[in-house]
This record gives sequence, structure tokens and C-alpha cells, in this order.
Amino acid sequence: MDEYKRTLRTLTLGDDSYIDALLREEPANASLAGTDLRAHALIRIAALIALDAAPPSYLSAVQAGLEAGLPCDDVVGTLIAVLSIVGVPRVVAAAPKLALALGYDVAEALERVERR
Repeated sequence: MDEYKRTLRTLTLGDDSYIDALLREEPANASLAGTDLRAHALIRIAALIALDAAPPSYLSAVQAGLEAGLPCDDVVGTLIAVLSIVGVPRVVAAAPKLALALGYDVAEALERVERR
């Protein structure tokens, strides 16, 4: 049986021991998922956007992406990539959270523009 079929079957069954092993192996999760570190970070960022995650949740995914060599433009491009799937409200809500994870405070920047 192909490995991807075995994985799908095991996850469909909710195999606790398999899932626990995946969660314990968090540092190796990218290789277990069959992705490189850059793609893994982008996938995680996309999931955070879809889930409307809290701002601190973005920090580790963004940091992992930057450490893997992702340019900030690619990280931000995730917002555009998921726009038609997750919807405008989710992307608009995620933009400032993602910005903070990249070290850019959009609210502060907008305030400075308004003061001019």
C-alpha cells in the first residue's frame, strides 16, 4: 500500500497512537509531512489565517518561515493565496496579526500617517 494511503487511513481512523507520535515529533513535523521547511511554514500560516488564530499563534510559524529563508513578501503572500478560500473578513483580521509577527505594527504606522 502507498504511504499516503496508509497515512490517510490512519488519520481517518483517528489512531491515537499515530497522532500522539506526530504531536511528540513536532520538531520533525515538516519531514513527517513530506514538506520542506519553507512550505511547512506557509502551510501553518495559512491554517492560522483560516482559523482566525490569536496574534501570538503567528509568531512561531512566521519565525520558522523566516529561519527557513522565506522572504517577508512570501509570508504576506499567504494572505493573498487564501483570500478566495477563507474570505475577506478572515484575511483582513489576519493581516495585522501577521504584520506583528513580522515586526511591523500596522496600527502604529496608520496612526503616524493620520497625524500628518
